[in-house]
Amino acid sequence: MLRRSVTIFILYLLLMILMAVSCQMGYMKIPLQDVVLIIMQHIGLHDNAHVDPASAAVVMEIRLPRIIGAAMVGGALAVSGTVFQALLLNPLADPYTLGISSGAAFGACIAIVLTLLGIAMPQVVSIPVLAFAGAMASLFAVMTLAYNTALGGMRKFSSTNLILSGVIISAILSAAIGFMKFLADEQVGAIIFWLMGSFSSMDWSQTVMISAVSAPLLLLISCYGQDLNIIATGEKNARGMGVNVSMVRVLLLSLCSLWTAMAVSISGIIGFVGLIVPHLLRYTFGPDNRFLLSAAFPAGAMLLLCADTLTRAVLPAEVPIGVLTALIGGPFFCLIFKRYQSARQI
Repeated sequence: MLRRSVTIFILYLLLMILMAVSCQMGYMKIPLQDVVLIIMQHIGLHDNAHVDPASAAVVMEIRLPRIIGAAMVGGALAVSGTVFQALLLNPLADPYTLGISSGAAFGACIAIVLTLLGIAMPQVVSIPVLAFAGAMASLFAVMTLAYNTALGGMRKFSSTNLILSGVIISAILSAAIGFMKFLADEQVGAIIFWLMGSFSSMDWSQTVMISAVSAPLLLLISCYGQDLNIIATGEKNARGMGVNVSMVRVLLLSLCSLWTAMAVSISGIIGFVGLIVPHLLRYTFGPDNRFLLSAAFPAGAMLLLCADTLTRAVLPAEVPIGVLTALIGGPFFCLIFKRYQSARQI
């Protein structure tokens, strides 16, 4: 237990260091010590009049909200992917492959198109609300398709059909999003760039929103690590041990869909983070969900922050973050899929 607590502490410490290093990288190079002094000055821990005002503006108004936002989105997607894989007993499940991200994107696109058409709606409220509605509708459709009707009229959950159901729903939603692009007409660029995933327009209001949601959701979801361990032994066995599987499934799926919707509403579609991180952690530290749920957040935050820093400060031109994660995650998904096929044939 102590070893795992130390590991989680180290992961969060590495995340803090990575965020500070990322703050100094970009078109304007800012020394790391200046970054630390600027942040300390703004939170009232240090009074330094020698900090360059231009550097302070770049760090506090441009880079820091983007960096914190990227970390929060990465952590949200990673924890959601961990929950989906443990709860649905499918190693290929994550918000992207299950169509949850596409559902959230469709809801957010509706809010954007309504605004472009002149229907006055505050986007700070409308995009997250409609994104959550779209995510929940997509989750309901995927889960409905994944149920089999067995002999005797009993409905049995089939985790093997989840990915196929997610592909079907995502295809339908892609067509619907295409229609949204058509309605946007000349302003379609706003939707296209957002759908590819980007943190370029991140501001403090969005960062505060996702941060305020992330803290309580992470604490609440982490409380169900032991229940997920029991469910992993089989639904029938879990019920015999006193776990209300239906309640846990509905609650965790709803919470993770809400978290994913909030992430998608500020960053667009970013795939495969929720698929890669749980597998890497499970391979390194084992399958105990009590640890994985706590470690997934800083690990996912570091992964997405590294990818965003690469596109923002290293590459000659900024590539949409969703494109980069898809290029990295696609081959990884193929590898996991082949291993999953081999395991089922044994």
